[in-house]
Amino acid sequence: MEYKDYYKILGVPRSAAADEIRRAYRKLALKHHPDKNPGDKQAEEHFKDINEAYEVLGDASKRARYDQLGASYRAYQRTGAAPGAFDWSQWMSGAPGGMRVEVGDLGDLFGGSFSDFFNAIFGGMTGGAGEAGRRARGRDVEQAVRISLKEAYEGTTRNVRVDGRRLEVKIPAGAQTGTKVRIAERGEAARGKAGDLYLVVEVETDPRFDRKGDDLYAEAPVDLYTAVLGGEAKVATPGGSVVLTIPAGSQPGQLFRLTGRGMPRLRESDRSGDLYIRLKVEIPRDLSKRERELFQELASKKRR
Repeated sequence: MEYKDYYKILGVPRSAAADEIRRAYRKLALKHHPDKNPGDKQAEEHFKDINEAYEVLGDASKRARYDQLGASYRAYQRTGAAPGAFDWSQWMSGAPGGMRVEVGDLGDLFGGSFSDFFNAIFGGMTGGAGEAGRRARGRDVEQAVRISLKEAYEGTTRNVRVDGRRLEVKIPAGAQTGTKVRIAERGEAARGKAGDLYLVVEVETDPRFDRKGDDLYAEAPVDLYTAVLGGEAKVATPGGSVVLTIPAGSQPGQLFRLTGRGMPRLRESDRSGDLYIRLKVEIPRDLSKRERELFQELASKKRR
């Protein structure tokens, strides 16, 4: 029986981390997938080898057992003996620790199965990472993407790299932290359809606004004279500045609602939340002599 170098099949070093192995598998699986190579028997066989390699290297317990076998096999090769004379008996039909595992259904890859090498070494130790090669559909994959509040207000795009290709993905107006944008069949590769890729949106905080659902809350600083006598104040909204009318006698902390000036509602482009403006009345600290006299005059009249 011939020894199979799974690391060589996936093109990764023996020291490769799990993420590196997963990326290599995904890249090769997509490249050699039978759907992309119809009628190419060589690509089909290579696809089987790739999935078998990932079944082992993508599973920690199988990889550990395989690495033990590899060390023994390489030590044997250094003796100069013929490859066919290697004693496989101690490695066959057992799981790590000597516990035997019944050989179950190892799955079917286009009418074939795992190699004799795999079956002899791992028996029924299935259910690991390489199941992707046998499932009818690959797993969905999630990828985080950060956008500003202004981008969430207007809608935006992001360029993402998928299998070496750059895709421009539209993120709709009204997206919130946790919103998922689906990119069909860009997830995990599998025997049938690939899974989907989901971009999971994270909206960055904006120091000017506090977002609660589709509504926004902000503060508008106004001077004492405007609060007392009434007037106007320019306030920021995600769509630009607007003028807010301040009624005479407005109180610190008083809340004003600007209808429809909040965030767009996701999937309801014609509707938006509201913007709530809380007045922040600024008390003057440095009064001129005349201002102080006027305040004292008002105070004396108030006490009468």
